[in-house]
Amino acid sequence: MNIVVLDAYVNNPGDLSWKPLEELGSVTLYDRTKPDEVAARVADADIAVTNKITWDAETLAKAPNLKLIALTSTGFNVVDLDAARKQGVTVCNVPAYSTPDVAQMTFALMLELCLHVGDHSRGVLQGDWVKSVDFTYWNHPLVEIAGKTLGIVGMGSIGQAVAKVATAFGMEVVFDNRSRKPELENEHCSQVDLDELLAVSDFVTLHAPATPETDKLIDAGAIAKMKDGAMLLNTARGTLVDEQAVADALLSGKLGGFGADVVAVEPMRADNPLLEAKSKNLVITPHIAWATLEARTRLLDTVFANVRAFIEGKPQNVVS
Repeated sequence: MNIVVLDAYVNNPGDLSWKPLEELGSVTLYDRTKPDEVAARVADADIAVTNKITWDAETLAKAPNLKLIALTSTGFNVVDLDAARKQGVTVCNVPAYSTPDVAQMTFALMLELCLHVGDHSRGVLQGDWVKSVDFTYWNHPLVEIAGKTLGIVGMGSIGQAVAKVATAFGMEVVFDNRSRKPELENEHCSQVDLDELLAVSDFVTLHAPATPETDKLIDAGAIAKMKDGAMLLNTARGTLVDEQAVADALLSGKLGGFGADVVAVEPMRADNPLLEAKSKNLVITPHIAWATLEARTRLLDTVFANVRAFIEGKPQNVVS
């Protein structure tokens, strides 16, 4: 098999091994692939290992030998599945490899919005504590999360992991999910519709997939239904929020804070409206929740297993 890895660096900047993949065929590694480079690189490929390359019908047509797209991600919205199916291309993803890591990032963002650990540490290191006339000081209001209500939008594996951590912190949990999940309800966790979730939550965290139905799910109308001063978290996909509406709500004080590991267009553009609100309680990280060494090890192990299973005629984790 002729195997081409189109964006190798982001998954493995050198701290992991490609050897298990090289045992399965002839492998060509490209750290990054620009859109105008895709056609030449996939022209003879049997298998493409890729993360963010967009596979529409036009791109697929440039890879006549292609049999498998092995995604190095859980999401598969970069692939036109109908076009892949028509061309006879199997598409595999990597489910649930980063569940604990995204839950961890969700609370890292929440706690930063509530305690401003980074800002206070920077102040201490630049000498502010040395100059303090009191034994302590704080630059922002500090918020206790115990007893607060966390609204979880999307109760898949990540949402469930977040709920467990929230309960351990002493929070009450409400969740909205497209299907009923009564088995997850208990005295501290209940399923409600989205409007009720927005109305009762002190924090709202997004864990839904990017679909046409969830595009700008949290817009100005949704924010208007939230408590004044509530905080919003997004570690799912940037397209779930209307970024201009979030910026406006931060500037007006309607939102008490926004923490995100994702934005609608990545890398973040200089004209992203969220940057207008950078003076407010805003924390944005560059899509790193998934990128722990442990998570990337699980990711590549599953990608290698997906390729091996396909070559053996027993494809797994198929989304097409």
